[in-house]
Amino acid sequence: MIKPKALSEGDTIGIVAPASPVEELASNQAKEAVRSLGFKVKMGESCFARHGYLAGNDLLRARDLEKMFLDSDVDGILCLRGGYGSARLIDYLDFDAIAKAPKIFAGYSDITALHIALQNRCGFVTFHAPMAASDFKEGIDKWSLKSFKECLMTSCKKRYLSNPPGEEIYTLVRGKAKGLLVGGNLAVICATLGTYDEIETKGRILFLEDTGEEPYRIDRMLTQLKQAGKLSDANGIVLGDWNNCRVDGESLSLEEIFQEIIVPLDKPTIHNLKAGHCSPKISLPLGVEVTLDADKRTLMLEEEGTAA
Repeated sequence: MIKPKALSEGDTIGIVAPASPVEELASNQAKEAVRSLGFKVKMGESCFARHGYLAGNDLLRARDLEKMFLDSDVDGILCLRGGYGSARLIDYLDFDAIAKAPKIFAGYSDITALHIALQNRCGFVTFHAPMAASDFKEGIDKWSLKSFKECLMTSCKKRYLSNPPGEEIYTLVRGKAKGLLVGGNLAVICATLGTYDEIETKGRILFLEDTGEEPYRIDRMLTQLKQAGKLSDANGIVLGDWNNCRVDGESLSLEEIFQEIIVPLDKPTIHNLKAGHCSPKISLPLGVEVTLDADKRTLMLEEEGTAA
């Protein structure tokens, strides 16, 4: 996999909105929040555009993202927010051109579609990490900021990805496994199935998270991944945060769903890694070699996610 150059203070961050829009005030506040971290900021046109539930039409958003990759003055790209719309860009992007300009690309949630496409088509390491409006604008907590900097601004090898204090990681299935770390938002991953950019899980460590989905929907999507062979192909599974995915009343719990769908696969699995739609949140480099030790409830980066 191709690793981007690590970010440094004083670098220029390009901010784009590949999915849903925000108000102009929120975009400007996000810009100032990222600037306050010591970066120069270049805002994409999509950050101030709106087309219904999208941050401008597909061509505008695609060209915005492509320009940031091809702009030699931009050192890294940070998504404004998730929502919906990232997958619609894929048919408009010149991946051959983008592949010649590797750089930091960070975001999560709906941005999962672009993580997978950039990994599949360009061989890029990308970053499941906080976003400009969703996180930095709101005043990111110190722990999440530290994780962001360790992941995107350093190149230290061999380190454990640890939860925030007071948040325990649980063993769901015992065992140890190695592989490239892939994944992201469960709903978006399921939407890739049957497409050119279907997620590849064979021999890999699959990370999954989601937000606002009732347990039966989590059940349905995990069942889809299971029946598509994506869970059995993986060497191991990392279950992240499931923000607001519980309901009162008659329902299976998430724990029961995991027991019924994931445990019988007998793949080393841990649960409650605090990555996803949560705060604090861990930043994850996707596409790097990791070791999952479910017995010890650890996930270790075997290599850095950035180049020196």
